[in-house]
Amino acid sequence: QVQLVESGGGLVQPGGSLRLSCAASGFTLRFYGIGWFRQAPGKEREGISFITSDGYRTYSAASVLGRFTISRNNAKNTVDLQMNSLKPEDTAVYYCATKRRDHGLEWAVANEYDRWGQGTQVTVSS
Repeated sequence: QVQLVESGGGLVQPGGSLRLSCAASGFTLRFYGIGWFRQAPGKEREGISFITSDGYRTYSAASVLGRFTISRNNAKNTVDLQMNSLKPEDTAVYYCATKRRDHGLEWAVANEYDRWGQGTQVTVSS
């Protein structure tokens, strides 16, 4: 029962913060590059951030630069996404996934990933 599980979502006001966590069970997450994606109803899945297996390189979408930070915690076998200055347009289900290739090429393309979590809901609203 290999699993990838997201947690930490919830309801926050605009300008607030959340920290999401991507936890692996049954395999070692540090061997994989990890991407964070989000999807709102009726819209395509959007790549928002990526981190290489060694944690040395990260990539982020322009829409979240300066607000979201991706990081690894190998001791906990997790990858986290710190989200600050949240906006209503950040509302979506957030997913983490393992990338087939451990590099930044096409990091925001969902088809490049082979294992996905079930998602955690983030709602930003007054």
